[in-house]
Parts: sequence; C-alpha cells; structure tokens
Amino acid sequence: MRLRFEKNLTVFKKKIMDALNLLKSKGLKRTAQRIMLINILQTKGTSLSENEIKTSMGEMYDRITFYRAVQKLIEMNIIHRIAVDDVTIRYALNNQDESDNTQNPVRFFCKKCNTTFDIKNSPIPDFQLPDGYVSHECEVFIKGICSSCSDKD
Repeated sequence: MRLRFEKNLTVFKKKIMDALNLLKSKGLKRTAQRIMLINILQTKGTSLSENEIKTSMGEMYDRITFYRAVQKLIEMNIIHRIAVDDVTIRYALNNQDESDNTQNPVRFFCKKCNTTFDIKNSPIPDFQLPDGYVSHECEVFIKGICSSCSDKD
C-alpha cells in the first residue's frame, strides 16, 4: 500500500512539475487554477467539459477564474476549445509538438463515451473555396462511435 502511495505521489509531483514548466516556458504566471486545470487535463488524457473539470477541481473551482484561466491557456496554445455542438464545449490539452506543422488535426467525438480523439496523420483535404475567400484555419470534426465502444456492442 505504501509503495503504491509513493508511486502515485511521484506521478502527481511529475505532472505538477510538467504544468509548472509549461507555464514558465510560455511566460505565464503559475497560478493554482492554471496548474490544476493543466493537471486535470493531463491526468484524464481526454477532452473534458466544464462540469467535468469543475467536479475534479472541487472547492478550488471559481467560474470567473476558470474562464480567465481557460482564455489565457487557449491564447497561449496550451489548451484548445472543442465545440461538439451548439451546447457542448470541451477542453483538451494541446499535445502538439511546436515543430509539428499539422496545426488543425482531424478530431473524432464518440457519441457513446463522450471522448474526443485527435486523429494523427490524417490529412485535411484541400477544400476549393470560391474566388475571394481566404482560409485561415480548418477543423474537421467527425462524430460517431469509437473502436472501444463499438467492440462492446
């Protein structure tokens, strides 16, 4: 039991250090909200809704501070906002390497387990826009059932 506790504590400390180093590398203040938000997204390893993050934060959650932290982390390209539909917004850690040129990954949302996956190495088609239109970014968002959930059927 003690060995498991020490191992979990070591993992927790490493994640906190990762969050601290990430914020420092971006020149941001290392606030408790930012550290906790990054830590929660790292630990869960998937996109989360505000309510899921709120539950994980417990009493540390403050709505205004949460939105300020989210906005700054999005602005600094640490996390990204995923609009699943008109009502559902999820947040995920931006795990892309800075040297990676695939700025706009293909995302897959599983309607069964509510998990969002970035699909790597999936090229985004070159959409032909009408004359005068200029593309600045493109998001491909696929909704369906992931392999884990389809195996359960």
